[in-house]
Amino acid sequence: MNEQRHGKLLIVDDNEDLLKAAKIFLKRHFAQVDVEKNPESIPTLMAHEDYDVILLDMNFTKDVSSGSEGYYWLQKILDLDPLAVVVLITAYGDVQMAVKAIKAGATDFVLKPWENEKLLATLFSSMRLRETRDEVETLKIKNQEINQALNEKFSDIIGQSRAMQKIFQTVERVAQTDANVLILGENGTGKELIARAIHRNSPRKNESFVAVDLGSVTETLFESELFGHKKGAFTDAKEDRMGRFELANNGTLFLDEIGNLSMSLQAKLLTALQNRKVSRVGANKEVSINIRLICATNLPLYEMVKENKFRQDLLYRINTIEIEIPPLRERPEDIPLLAHYFLKIYNTRYGKNISKISDAALIRMNKHTWPGNIRELQHSLERAVIMSSTSVLQPEDFNLNATASKENDAGLSLEAFNLEEVEKLLIRKVLKKYNGNITQAATELGLTRSSLYRRLEKHGL
Repeated sequence: MNEQRHGKLLIVDDNEDLLKAAKIFLKRHFAQVDVEKNPESIPTLMAHEDYDVILLDMNFTKDVSSGSEGYYWLQKILDLDPLAVVVLITAYGDVQMAVKAIKAGATDFVLKPWENEKLLATLFSSMRLRETRDEVETLKIKNQEINQALNEKFSDIIGQSRAMQKIFQTVERVAQTDANVLILGENGTGKELIARAIHRNSPRKNESFVAVDLGSVTETLFESELFGHKKGAFTDAKEDRMGRFELANNGTLFLDEIGNLSMSLQAKLLTALQNRKVSRVGANKEVSINIRLICATNLPLYEMVKENKFRQDLLYRINTIEIEIPPLRERPEDIPLLAHYFLKIYNTRYGKNISKISDAALIRMNKHTWPGNIRELQHSLERAVIMSSTSVLQPEDFNLNATASKENDAGLSLEAFNLEEVEKLLIRKVLKKYNGNITQAATELGLTRSSLYRRLEKHGL
């Protein structure tokens, strides 16, 4: 039993014989066992020791059997330490008294005279509860510290372009509400970062942010993943499992790649959002949910609605506020900022001391179309830092040769044009390829329909 000799126990009872007997028995199983006859000493004892479990008599000499004195000291203990674990002692097997004690905040109760093994089991169970409470409280504190460190507005979103500043303003306004938000943008533009920024600046910031990549959730596991399941609900359901909706309760649920859902799964999701309740697979009971919903996709949802590939009622439900993140090629002024940001990160990670990125390298980066957006830029910087043997990054350190210009329809090298002319030429070429079909052209170019419309207007096409 030596491995169990840990934890601090306080026993408060007006029966001296009981205190002596309890201490003799329990000191073999606990590292410290303090006993006290007078409950008035409880505040002083708690001020000097952090007890794992307090074993408290319900009836002292002033109050023989009603238990009111025990309730008084129970409340006093919980006022002094809300995480305290209190096990009450009573010689009267009154169920109503026990229920009242549990409702008042007691963890458990024991009847005297007790059986030693039952007493020991109750105390060990109560001590584990205290350890769990301490762990939860520690996690909360760490979470708050992390949130505080991150809570500088948009600390991990880099952008000085006009488009990004407009997005920051929208995030600030939207964050203070519970409005559902739909974030649109190409792969790698930072949709989840925007979602997290909304959460961090919202009244729910101290609650959970739960992200779900719907593109990786299979049809068969959708309900289990989002709504949870009961043990035995299906072959691999070996224990009860809470779904993502419940995990995000009182916080924010971020559903990425929502455009990938089949029509049948869209219907199930819509029902949960409308009812604000979910039912675990294999359970009849519904659980109420209170979430802030943020969705994201790189697919053209409006076009999909017209093609009966996405439910219009679901689209209305998820896009109270819509935020579209422009691709990196539309905000070239942000490229140097992002590049230096990632340079600093990878200098630290790989123990390098690269001081800058050459002007020639920055020019090459600005000419690149970045089909993978910020994610591609990040990977390019990481590779450059790893491979470079000098203190300044040069164009050859970046693997951007794949974008070397091919000849256009007129037989001229794209290097002869500036960036605006190249973009205009490329859009005209793709539109011609698809006979003016905006949806197909946008997909080919890796743009959303609205992004392509903006470029058409800009270039007068």
